[in-house]
Amino acid sequence: MAKKKENDNPLAGVVEAVTETVGHAAEVVGDAVGTAASAVGETVGSAAGTVAEKVTSVVSGDDKPKKTTRARTATKKASTKKEKVAAEETAPLELPEHLSRRRTEIGRVVSNKMQLTVTVLVQRSKPHPIYKKVMRRSVKFMAHDELGAGMGDTVRIIESRPMSKHKRWRVIEIVHRAE
Repeated sequence: MAKKKENDNPLAGVVEAVTETVGHAAEVVGDAVGTAASAVGETVGSAAGTVAEKVTSVVSGDDKPKKTTRARTATKKASTKKEKVAAEETAPLELPEHLSRRRTEIGRVVSNKMQLTVTVLVQRSKPHPIYKKVMRRSVKFMAHDELGAGMGDTVRIIESRPMSKHKRWRVIEIVHRAE
């Protein structure tokens, strides 16, 4: 009866041949994947060992990572008060994202006779569109000052909410102190 079933299905021989071929191909692919997986495992294992060694050395205190920035290094090197102030002033000011979209200007303080308010003169230079002569324009802004800027200081101001009738700017940094 078993012979009858094999004879009833004319594709039985073809199915057996395909099964053998596919099985052989599956074995080859399995061997290749296994080899690649073992290579990846060895690489990851060695990297994990290196990381574990570093963590152990840092935790034990043998190898402490250095955490220095330019501003701190410059401040440590500065020996006099003037040099320290200059080192602090040259560090770039990073604003948060919600403030970075606001308009900023750099100008010179021309008046500081009011309480917590300074008048900042911002000068702009632009060539004339036809004659190409450099035109200099200046604008005065009244700015809220909690940093204590003095006459002649160069300051960075940023737009802010209205604080009084004319005051809509804030001093965020003293770029350079007057001598």
